[in-house]
This record gives sequence, C-alpha cells and structure tokens, in this order.
Amino acid sequence: MNSLRFCGRVVFVVATLSILCRPSFGAEETLEPKKTAEYEYRGTKVERFEHGTLPSWGAKNPEQVDYFYVAEPKDGPAEGRPLYVALHSAGGSGEQEFEWRKEHPDVKNIYAIPDGFYGMFPDCGGARETDWWYGGRSTPEKEITPELAERASAELQPVEKRILAEIAWVVEQYKIDPNRVYLCGNSMGGSGTLGLGLRAGDVFAAIKANVPAGIWHAYDRLRLGDDDAPSGIPDPPVCLDYSAPNDQWSDYHEFLFDAMEKRKYSFIAYWGNFGHENLDEKVAQVNDLFNTFDWTSIRKNEAYPVFTSVSTDDPSPWPEKSPSSPPGQRGAYFRWTNKIDSQNRFEIELRLATNDELRSKIFEIPNESTADVSLRRPQTFVVAPNERIDWAFGDASGTVDADKNGLITIPRLTITSTPKTLRLKRPAN
Repeated sequence: MNSLRFCGRVVFVVATLSILCRPSFGAEETLEPKKTAEYEYRGTKVERFEHGTLPSWGAKNPEQVDYFYVAEPKDGPAEGRPLYVALHSAGGSGEQEFEWRKEHPDVKNIYAIPDGFYGMFPDCGGARETDWWYGGRSTPEKEITPELAERASAELQPVEKRILAEIAWVVEQYKIDPNRVYLCGNSMGGSGTLGLGLRAGDVFAAIKANVPAGIWHAYDRLRLGDDDAPSGIPDPPVCLDYSAPNDQWSDYHEFLFDAMEKRKYSFIAYWGNFGHENLDEKVAQVNDLFNTFDWTSIRKNEAYPVFTSVSTDDPSPWPEKSPSSPPGQRGAYFRWTNKIDSQNRFEIELRLATNDELRSKIFEIPNESTADVSLRRPQTFVVAPNERIDWAFGDASGTVDADKNGLITIPRLTITSTPKTLRLKRPAN
C-alpha cells in the first residue's frame, strides 16, 4: 500500500464533556446512535454506531446516515480515560481504516491509538457528494463561488457540527476525561484537524496534523487574514504540524506560519522533504524531531505558553520549496511545567529539551533560545484587557500590559536547558 493511499484512513475525534455533551442543539434534538456491529480487535472490543442527522446541522441531505467506530483501551474499559480521535484522508473512510488496521496492527503512524486511550473512527467518505472535506475549501481560489463562500466562512459546516456531536456522545457514553480529548489526522484529515481543531480549544487539549492537504480550512475558520479572531473563539489547543516542501498539498504553509505567529497561537511545526508521507519511520529519516513532543500529555484544563519571535526557529522553506531545503522546525525545543495558577499569581517552568532527550541525528540541539512568551488558556489567572502585570524570570523582571484581548506576552526571554520559572502576579495596591 503506498503512502498516499494509506494516508487516508482513520478518524479519531476528541471532545469535552462540559462542552460537547451539550452542543448547540435545540432542546428537542438528541443524537441517538445505534450500535450496528461489535468486533474483537487485538484483544479489545470495537463497536460500530450509525445515526441520522439533526436539524441544527443543516445537512444538505436530511436523510443521510453516518457511522463511526469506538475502540476500547487495550486493558479494557474504564472511566476517566483519554480519547484519541483521528480523521481519515480523502483516499479512505472510517470503514476502510478500521479494516486496514486489523490487517496491519503494528504499523506506526499518526493513527496508532496510544495505550490506555479510547479511539474514535468517524467517517467523512460515505456521503461525499453532500458532506465532504470536513467542511473546508482546499485551494485559494481567486473567485469564490457561493458554494465555496459558505465553506470559506468562519461558521462551522454541517459535517463539522456532526463530528462534534458524535464526539460529545462518545465522551458522555464512555465517561471520557473531558480534559484529555485529542484530535489528529493525515492529508485531508490533517486539514480537518487544523480547521476543526483550532476552532475548538474548548473541546480539544491538543491536535496534531500530518501533511495536511491544505491550510485554508483553518485559515478561514479562524479568519487568520483578519487582525482578530471571530468573537467568542476560545484559545486554540496546542497545535503540532508536520509537512513537506516537496508535497504539493503542503503549499501555502507560509500563510499559516505567518498568521499563527501574528496571532500568537500555538504552532509547533516540523518539515522536510519526506513527501505526502504517513509512516513514522519514513518521516523520521528526514526529520527525527517530529515525534519527540508528548502532545497527548497536554491537558485542556491547564495553561500553556506560546513562543514567538524565536531565535532558534529555522527559516521557512515556503514558498520557494527548493529541493535542497534542509529539514526544519518551529518551537520544537521548548518544554514547560505548570506550577501555580491562582487568581493573583501564576507560575510556569520553562526550559529547552536536551540532546539526551531528543537524540536527534539530524539537528544540532541548542543550549539556549530567545523568545517572546505568551500565556494561553489560563484557568484562574485570567487577565483583563490592558491590565498591567508584574513578571519575573530568573534575574530578569518587569511589568507588561495585556493586549486588548487580555493576552499577556513577556518579550525576549532567554530560555536554556536548565529549568527556570516564569512568575506573574498582579501589582500590589
């Protein structure tokens, strides 16, 4: 099976109990999936569910029937487990991914369910004439038709609403930890991961997109070409992206890079000339950093830092896409540990990953890096627009004003492999 064909298979989607268990349906709307099959898969139970549409989705075919699979953890069902949701590519379906995984259980790629996780396999292939591409446009058409304008809006499309509703049901039904729902995908599924996941920071703890087939889905949903995000958009989840300059589907990544940097959104990126690839071992031959960040350890109910203007970020290979472009990364070396998140005080430990941790044979791991550090998704230390905050980091200290959205950014911090705590507090009256 070639990598492009493989690229398109599993779908796992993640959700938050508090948010997704009560999506924006009318009071009379209830998603009621019916179990249609049960399988034994590598010693664990996998269930298949089907359901109809809900009026609030606005599906073009109200009679449409969709399905998804849910796989139990290898060690059996249990409450409070995390959920791993993977979106299949354009070349596959939820059904095909499940069948392929049964035949190739040991292949390592983005679709491999981590131990101890529930897995979810949604489908976006069964009704591709009316409900396709996870709701986004794929190319930067100069003339946007009425149909394309709908897909290019900031509003979630019917397929996206449907997937979120499915996730909400799974979170409630299987008593998933709502703070540990993760979204990933390959190719079209990678585009869907960016477009759906970045909008849903109140649902997903972190997301990971492999060779996403287009960045415009995310660009449109977050209105990344505008100065500000649409009103009511929560802080996005921690985001990982790995793409290839020699893959046409990764074109225009410079727009995503620039917009995410400008918005101070999380965007940890890896690239190299590995083509439209989904097999871990082949990607690692070109960029061996891409699997070194433990993205499924991120929790939705914890703050995280965003690093911008980073001295150790590599130059973007887009738009030139030279065949000789070396592999590179953005933000791949940073690590953090939350310490305190209270009303008047916040502390987070920052450091660089060491060479012993990363064990890269391709990259020279730096000993220090300078970056602007922004604070996203604080739980209790919530800052008002334009509020003044005192900060300290090692021997450095000062005051900084939040921006008009209440985002705090500390400029020009020097971060090394020795952990150091960033301390924020409200000034004494």
